[in-house]
Amino acid sequence: MDRALLEQMFRLAVAQAQPALAVRRHLPEAPVGRTVVIGAGKASAQMARAFEQAWPGPLTGLVVTRYGYAEPCERIEIVEAAHPVPDEAGFLAARRIMEAVSGLSPNDLVVALISGGGSALLPAPAPGLTLDDEQAVNRCLLASGAPISVMNLIRNQFSTIKGGRLAAHCAPAHVATLVVSDVPGDDPALVASGPTIPLAGSRALARKYANLYRLALPPHAQALLSGDDDLAPEPGDPVFARNSVRTIA
Repeated sequence: MDRALLEQMFRLAVAQAQPALAVRRHLPEAPVGRTVVIGAGKASAQMARAFEQAWPGPLTGLVVTRYGYAEPCERIEIVEAAHPVPDEAGFLAARRIMEAVSGLSPNDLVVALISGGGSALLPAPAPGLTLDDEQAVNRCLLASGAPISVMNLIRNQFSTIKGGRLAAHCAPAHVATLVVSDVPGDDPALVASGPTIPLAGSRALARKYANLYRLALPPHAQALLSGDDDLAPEPGDPVFARNSVRTIA
């Protein structure tokens, strides 16, 4: 095939995936109550800028992106943090995001702008774990050679925000998740470890994979993985009944 034609097709595909276009095409219905925008990922600041420019009503929000990836926004606060190993800035941003979606009503809307890289940008260690533990888990997984589906199933076990837990925290508000995918197959639950989308897979399966890939997990993480405390909500949990998910690019 002609090289010029291939390059033209590539450029057109990239242009259609730009947040300025993709977000505008997938705006959720405006709520009766508040609109709170949250997000994480390397494209989240671009998505936030596109969303606030297209949204007709009032909103507040906070998204976290990688250092050097911020975009100027007027109503949505942009925070930068470390990727691929999380840092204190991401830890504090994750805590603030959880606070921003606390105490919402059924009339409120949470818009979650999710893109690749969000796993590292939203560190929120499970009870009994520290940020150091989550950093150690991340390093183990990055060096393991495991596919992204396995990595996410395992790291979801050690978080209070991943694996749909953030969406559960938003209930009873409606959560509209807009996803820019960077994973093969475009399963939205695998992008950024699915903070608003539950990932099918049990704690027992996560233990099996941890053994298969011989992960040298920190002691507190190993102890959590060996039991059944702090499990993520299942995909069929009623807390997800009013949620919508769209892979927009």
